[in-house]
Amino acid sequence: MRIDIATLFPEMCENVFSESILGRGIKNGFIEVYAHNIRDYTENKHRNVDDKPYGGGTGMVMQAQPIFDCVEAIKARINAKSRVIYLSPKGETLTQKKVAELAREESLILICGHYEGVDERVLEELEAEEISVGDYVLTGGELPALIITDAVARLQKGVLPNEDAYSIESHYNGLLEFPQYSRPEEWRGRRVPEVLISGDHKSVREWQEKTSLEGTKKKRPDLYEAFVERKIREIRENFIREKNPEIAENAAFSVLTLTREQLKTVLRGKRAELPNNGYAKGDYVILANEQMIPRCIVIVTKAMEKSVYFRTVYKIKGENND
Repeated sequence: MRIDIATLFPEMCENVFSESILGRGIKNGFIEVYAHNIRDYTENKHRNVDDKPYGGGTGMVMQAQPIFDCVEAIKARINAKSRVIYLSPKGETLTQKKVAELAREESLILICGHYEGVDERVLEELEAEEISVGDYVLTGGELPALIITDAVARLQKGVLPNEDAYSIESHYNGLLEFPQYSRPEEWRGRRVPEVLISGDHKSVREWQEKTSLEGTKKKRPDLYEAFVERKIREIRENFIREKNPEIAENAAFSVLTLTREQLKTVLRGKRAELPNNGYAKGDYVILANEQMIPRCIVIVTKAMEKSVYFRTVYKIKGENND
């Protein structure tokens, strides 16, 4: 993959390229990254790249011609279709999902704005998409461009020493990463959780899942709610497709979290009496464990004022339901 950055400050970008994981990735040929000075493409002897905005206002606006000529010169050197991106606080907010999408491209050209922005016409002419790294304003587009470069580069094959590393990181699966600890086992009276030094790999995985979910729910309730909604949608769609295609598209499914013992009772086919959270006979309910990991789908067979009875109709494939 190749990333080209059109900027007024190429040295600022090049200093970052030479360091750490990104620097090693470039050195080892897993990714190419270049910075290009927009001033090299001006048509005036003073190398000016900006002028006063039409309609008045404070500040200056970067002119279309130097940006356009810089991007066209970059395209002429590349044997691939390039995706052109302008870093702007008005753009689509960058997410890990967007990063993964960009990482599949062969070539990215990132345009760094300054002052009051760039002439709108050059964005239209280049068919540039706008991306923002957050709801705040910076002095220029270099830092956002470097953020995209770093995020995209680390998803390229060979850049990370362990290519499975990012699969457990925050935002990769919609959740925040679980807490991390290193030596010593005790520091200032604070001990590493015993499960992490127990050698019990299954218990460690369960702890990681649990703390990841708990941390996301506490720190980013928006992500947690989106994760739960996605899980409900996936399970519901799989159940309808595999078991009951005649169920209406708008059939109601809800989620009920149970303790380990309650889940065992349901999954072993025993009649289970559970709290009534507003269910009615015939409702479908997704049962999840205390870590919000779905285990099965049940149907309400009897609804009373304070409790309901369920019958299991679908177990989640690939899950250890013991």
